[in-house]
Amino acid sequence: MLTVNEKNFSNEVLGSSTPVLVNFWAPWCGLCRMMTPLLSNLQTEWEGQIKLVSVNADENLKLANTYRLTSLPTVLLLDRGTVIHRFDHFNSYEDLRNAACSFQSALAAVLNYSCSA
Repeated sequence: MLTVNEKNFSNEVLGSSTPVLVNFWAPWCGLCRMMTPLLSNLQTEWEGQIKLVSVNADENLKLANTYRLTSLPTVLLLDRGTVIHRFDHFNSYEDLRNAACSFQSALAAVLNYSCSA
């Protein structure tokens, strides 16, 4: 997973020609650590079709404010710089798993794929 910050966010995310999943996290966030393997699995499944980046919200407060983060983890799906889907307010591992399914559906819609459950 590529680490992105305020200096390279515009280039790596907003300027990307492929859809980007932006994972906002913080070192103190336990659910954030649980999100990483789920996102890595998605990246493997959609290899070459999506870009997965990680942003430490504590170190990039300007980005956290720009995207109005109210909880961590927060994952945004951006396509050509536009937020297509937002996933936040996770309370459990089950919420994270449900979000992974939602990510797949959202990616399928953005990439014009049919996705089975």
